[in-house]
Amino acid sequence: MARRQALVIGATGGVGGATADRLLADGWRVRALNRNPETAAQRSGRGGLEWVAGDAMVAADVATAAEGCDIIVHGANPPGYRNWAGLQLPMLASTIAAAKAGGARVLFPGTVYNYGEDAFPRIDERSEQHPATRKGRIRVAMEALLRGSGVPVLILRTGDFFGPRPGNNWMSQGLVRPGRPPTSVMYPGPLDVPHAWAYLPDVAETFVRLLATDLAAFDVFQMQGQEVDGHQLVAGLEAAVGGPVAVRRLPWLGLHMAAPFNESLREMLEMRYLWERPVLLDNRRLVAKLGAEPRTSLAEALRAALAGQGSLPATVRAAA
Repeated sequence: MARRQALVIGATGGVGGATADRLLADGWRVRALNRNPETAAQRSGRGGLEWVAGDAMVAADVATAAEGCDIIVHGANPPGYRNWAGLQLPMLASTIAAAKAGGARVLFPGTVYNYGEDAFPRIDERSEQHPATRKGRIRVAMEALLRGSGVPVLILRTGDFFGPRPGNNWMSQGLVRPGRPPTSVMYPGPLDVPHAWAYLPDVAETFVRLLATDLAAFDVFQMQGQEVDGHQLVAGLEAAVGGPVAVRRLPWLGLHMAAPFNESLREMLEMRYLWERPVLLDNRRLVAKLGAEPRTSLAEALRAALAGQGSLPATVRAAA
């Protein structure tokens, strides 16, 4: 039996990197597209990937990299929330064109940005998408582009990412400062409001398990993930580091004042509404498909995430 071939766009990022790792472990041959493949290979620390030169904005580059591939993992994401309007749809169009040319299925990580408050507190696959933000409108347009493309698509919708490798996510860029053990966290919302988190290795595991099932041409599933409020998250962090962790509130007013001069802050401000109310994901369709949702314990997931960003105390690392 021939080995299966995948192309991962965004292999240096969170969901792309985790999915590349899991595909390799499952016996796939995995190519990774990057404008600077040698540098990316050194920085990623991932063995087994076939790094190829190319730009996700250039359709011809993606098409060449995707030749012979069964799937294309579209994990591309502009860093620091910047220039979503200018980058997201063109990059996805390149992926769709390559998938159409080669008959590949597109794997696409979905978000809750697509939804406004009318869909809260618990979103399912049938919830209407009435986005409240610019990023949300872009995500809705991306999914509409995928739905109308005619190529096979698997969308897996999750909460906020976190994982062993720090990246463009709330955990490593907002709550816990990388590089040192946390003595405090900067929490964005009320501590008693539940929030959906997605541990990246669990997301990758779910993608791979779904690929082994009979999928529709356009299929959407959702992960419940780690459904915890702020108190539970802080308690999990305290258990991971073996000591107390104070809580500070994210200074939204200060962000408002600085936002006119910083695009990343402007985009973060748009996401505030997702922290003020419960935004949870219904996973019943996924459980019916797989029997159970892959889910690492919160303590283990947080410990791995802190270790990955250099925030786990040396005593805890030694004990582990």
